[in-house]
Amino acid sequence: MRLVILGSGRGSNAEAILVAQRAGQLGRAEVVQLFSDQPAAGILALGLSFGVPATFLDPAPFKTKLDGEGEQRYIAAIQACQPDLVVLAGFMRVIKPAFLAAFAGKIINLHPSLLPSFPGLDGIGQAWRRGVKVAGCTVHYVTAEVDGGPIIDQAVVRIESTDTPESFAQKVHAAEHALLPAVIARLSHATVTNAANA
Repeated sequence: MRLVILGSGRGSNAEAILVAQRAGQLGRAEVVQLFSDQPAAGILALGLSFGVPATFLDPAPFKTKLDGEGEQRYIAAIQACQPDLVVLAGFMRVIKPAFLAAFAGKIINLHPSLLPSFPGLDGIGQAWRRGVKVAGCTVHYVTAEVDGGPIIDQAVVRIESTDTPESFAQKVHAAEHALLPAVIARLSHATVTNAANA
């Protein structure tokens, strides 16, 4: 299963995927390309470390969504990679219908809350401010509804009385780094099995 990863930041979740791949824990999945909408994003440095092509792809003309010419650039570049799965790992742009149609059923996202609770920006901060005792992270398929696609799997994190916002965030990130590679490995086995049975 060929993976393309999109990210906007330091790339810790992309790194977790690449570390799992190097350790033989990513099932039948292989990362073939990293893309970022930020030219100085940390995720791009992972390419050299792990021997995977990593490219800045201009998202212009919009700042918070993938639309117009930028969207077409992304669609063309990703299609050229022939992906079986597109992984949004901290990709901070709203995905629009043309992109969704180009990769229908092949886009997954990692969100730092137990969806459907706390969708949108700062899921960790939302959960902390609300005072919940159980939080976590979710991997889901991407649809037109922001953080509203079908849930694939979740990991639970308990908020203890001794936690701080920082320690709670660290717990969620640790859960993310375990959950996302595990989900990808599972999906890779399902993809290969379905192809064999087709």
